[in-house]
Amino acid sequence: MAPHDLHRPFKRPAISDQERRREQSLLRQAQNRQDAQRHARFLASAALSLPPQSSEPESEPKPEPEFELAEFEAGSDSGYESLDVIGASKLKAVEARKWFAKQLMLPEWMIDIPNNLAQDWFVFARPSGKRCFVVSYNGTTISRLRNGAVLHRFPSGLPSGARKRDPSYSILDCIFHEADQTYYVIDMVCWRGYPLSDCTAEFRFFWLTSKLAETDAFEPPSHYHKYRFSLVPVFNCDSNGLYAAYSAPVPYVKDGLLFYNKHAHYQAGITPLALVWKDENCSQYVLDTDSKGQVPNQQQVVLELQDDGKLTTSDDPPMLFGCLDGSFIQQSGLHSGCLLRFSIGEGGLVLMDGKLEKADLHYLGKANRARASADSFSKVMFQHSVRHSPLRIDGLLESVSLPVDQESKACDIEMDG
Repeated sequence: MAPHDLHRPFKRPAISDQERRREQSLLRQAQNRQDAQRHARFLASAALSLPPQSSEPESEPKPEPEFELAEFEAGSDSGYESLDVIGASKLKAVEARKWFAKQLMLPEWMIDIPNNLAQDWFVFARPSGKRCFVVSYNGTTISRLRNGAVLHRFPSGLPSGARKRDPSYSILDCIFHEADQTYYVIDMVCWRGYPLSDCTAEFRFFWLTSKLAETDAFEPPSHYHKYRFSLVPVFNCDSNGLYAAYSAPVPYVKDGLLFYNKHAHYQAGITPLALVWKDENCSQYVLDTDSKGQVPNQQQVVLELQDDGKLTTSDDPPMLFGCLDGSFIQQSGLHSGCLLRFSIGEGGLVLMDGKLEKADLHYLGKANRARASADSFSKVMFQHSVRHSPLRIDGLLESVSLPVDQESKACDIEMDG
């Protein structure tokens, strides 16, 4: 009997078109290589110059960037046809939050198991905390949350992050872990002015590990290095690597698992080439909570109101969930761009060939003002599946259980700073 007959991988029936979107995303990044140098410079400058939000926890004087940028042609995703750094610095609070929220690469939620998961994907335990960009430039370091608000402004051991001033800059994708006051670096967008967004995840993780080791970023906090930076162990997603990411102890609180396609570029916005998955054993927050921090009896979703009354997700293109009557919109004082919260009634979600046909929505009110965007379709479907037919770790392990030639361990780009 052939080995694959003895170890036939588990395959969960597809409930969405997530695999098709993964294939399309890989095809697009091969066909359309963005001007990564210009985008990285614009992002670094904007992170330093966008106006602080009212919720900004620190109030030190803000340094102004000393370099000028050529005009950056923002894509249709940004909502601004043409922006330079001066224009970005004048954005209003809501516009700034929306713009900045779309610069991070955001994972979809795993609702279908990817093909070739064991061969083409990395996996690691995601730290619990605040997702942010960290930019070091001209002797200072600043971190901005995904809603655009400044988290910290501080000296760091990153290149040009304290004292020494030079024209280069670096941009890291991090999660700030409150308990140990540590920035856990999960990706690298730019290093010393060299853009990495059009490089594969495999190369970015290797570069991240090797380059950060050359700095003082891993040193304990000091006068010129206020917060410690650390890396997370990244594994090849075979059975041993997946089990290690799920079960092995780490110095931070876990908030699910992150899966990265090895061939994925760093693309702003939601991408099916990065996936997040959770269960009760690796996350405190599997089911979404309401405004009181309680898990509601019925699933709740946050959708964005459009000009024509349509209610859509944050995906590109957005997924239509329903429509509000014009008179109700007027009476409620709502307007285009509002983020609204709904519960899903007994009618639930009706799907056809992985696409939404109908949703039984019941209006609850406006979403929290701190939110930067609506829910994604994959998040809604993940929350729905957790309540009705969850994708469990046993199914994931079974899907990657093909024989391997040697014991799996953290891949040779393991992040263990």
